[in-house]
Amino acid sequence: MDGARHGSEKLAALTALDAGLVGCRHCTRVWPADTEVCPRCGGGLQSRDPTSLQRVWAWWLVGLLFYIPANLYPMLITRTVGLASDATIVGGVIELMHHGAYAVAGIVFFASVMIPVGKFIAIGYLAVMVRRSRGYRPRHMLHLFEIVEFIGRWSMIDVFVVAILVALVQFNLIATINPGIAAVCFALSVVFTMLSALSFDSRRIWDEIEIISDESAS
Repeated sequence: MDGARHGSEKLAALTALDAGLVGCRHCTRVWPADTEVCPRCGGGLQSRDPTSLQRVWAWWLVGLLFYIPANLYPMLITRTVGLASDATIVGGVIELMHHGAYAVAGIVFFASVMIPVGKFIAIGYLAVMVRRSRGYRPRHMLHLFEIVEFIGRWSMIDVFVVAILVALVQFNLIATINPGIAAVCFALSVVFTMLSALSFDSRRIWDEIEIISDESAS
């Protein structure tokens, strides 16, 4: 009983909305609720963003559309002594494994396949579940949102590897490495999924926590 009461007290913490304040999503400064423009950074102030989910789904869909060709078309085009070969993301991982570079293959597979696919699933899950008034655990959703925001930038590892190889391996007729169309598609997909995650208004999850807190108190 004491543990449940202690947890309820934690959930009942005063929020900016209850205090008549609104926080700026750009610089995090808090202002009175009737302030429309942040005096510090000039950003627009809204207690809740009603168009958040529309933008989340729009960026999510565009990112998914670019991720498909990123896996179908070559990421690298290698030319050695007049011979040309190309490799997709998965093909590059398989080739690295054939050469015994299992650690590098694992890193590339994790950063280029596991993380992007996981981000698509996580963002879609957050966007779907936040529309429901019940049926999810708000604290778990907050942790999931923080993880998505944190790992988003690491999806660019594959693009960085391509850029480094293109810069280093340029020996004219002997050997050259050029980026394929998949590199551009993959980079755009990562950018769009990051924009999708940034468009998500996490304050809607806090609203659900407040509802649960009020029901627990009653």
